[in-house]
Amino acid sequence: MIKRELFFEKEATDEVIAEAYDALRAERDSGKVGYYLLPESDMLAKIEAFIDDYDFEAKGIQNIVVIGIGGSSLGTKAVDSLLAHTPSRNGRKLIFMENVDPVEIESNLKDLVYEESFFIMISKSGSTIETTSHVKDLIHRFDAPVESEKFRSHFAFITDAGSPLDELGKTVKVPTFHIPHNVGGRFSVLSAVGLLPLTLLGYDTRALLAGAGALQNGFFDKSEDLLVQKAYHYATHSKDVPINVLFSYSSAFKEFNAWYVQLWGESLGKIDKAGNHVGMTPVGIIGSVDQHSFLQLLIEGPRDKTVTMIKVIDFQTPTVIPNVSLPHLEKTDYINGHTFNELINAQCDATMESIMQQGISVDKIEIGKLDEYNTGYMIMYYELLTSLCGHFLGVDTYDQPGVELGKQILKGKFAG
Repeated sequence: MIKRELFFEKEATDEVIAEAYDALRAERDSGKVGYYLLPESDMLAKIEAFIDDYDFEAKGIQNIVVIGIGGSSLGTKAVDSLLAHTPSRNGRKLIFMENVDPVEIESNLKDLVYEESFFIMISKSGSTIETTSHVKDLIHRFDAPVESEKFRSHFAFITDAGSPLDELGKTVKVPTFHIPHNVGGRFSVLSAVGLLPLTLLGYDTRALLAGAGALQNGFFDKSEDLLVQKAYHYATHSKDVPINVLFSYSSAFKEFNAWYVQLWGESLGKIDKAGNHVGMTPVGIIGSVDQHSFLQLLIEGPRDKTVTMIKVIDFQTPTVIPNVSLPHLEKTDYINGHTFNELINAQCDATMESIMQQGISVDKIEIGKLDEYNTGYMIMYYELLTSLCGHFLGVDTYDQPGVELGKQILKGKFAG
């Protein structure tokens, strides 16, 4: 169960709402944008068949190593962070080879046993410099030439069909899963990019897809006016209120917040059709920790922010604050006998009220519990919200020319 509320004026007219539904439907039906189709893809069946055939248990695989960066890793990180506490999660260790920070690399690989590890190399383009550099290091470090059975039996590739990495997979006979050409990296978590590692960790990825599909179906049945209203409010006020804060009241949302930042930043920070620089700056923070840092800026700082509060109703961990009274600290005894679940949710409510009293635009998402279905729903929620904001801003939500420029400059620094 997920409940959503907007605490600001709903300004989009019926005509504007209808136009938004039609615009996203046209994206889907044209084949330009493929993430809408992922909940109904047959990719999960292919992944399940591969896992059964490989027999990971018999081979003693204890480590799943995801080699990828940005959209190739952030979504999987987000889902695992949200669900790691659930009974679905098996005991395999999940390791991410993302940044090319040499200290982090050595820390990740210090005690890694190659024979107990399965490596998933993910690159949509097939030639991401960080990802290929990590794989070269692994080949050298573990004496596993790319043409060898040692390499082939411990690797899978995920990439676009026809990419250089796809061609390598064919040459050296490494199992390869394809990302649809019309699915960008930051929208790819419900493709093989997320489904392969998450299924290997034991999660019910069918429920993940079902949650995403349920929201998407509701949207294309034109029953998501609230989502359209939120996007319209953000986009039409973006010049004066350009910062969107995701205030998530659970530490499990740390990586989800990071995924949202990439999704929002790369998709919406663009030059619009009129040549204007537009976009909204995403900020992800965690309650209650950031009540003691960012909240002061929200309450008394510039009025240039909207805030989304995320609240988990049932943490499914009934830890109680004991009836202990500390000398000189008796004023804190009002909380004795209550659960930590009650405390963090009361903090969420109190913080939201304090922000609303400042006249700041606030909305709230209440999640019944953290499970695969609700996680899939939240992924699709933010992907649809991003697409709607891009529509209202008049930008191409799915390209990233600013990122490509940096890649070209980097290559020049080494080539020249």
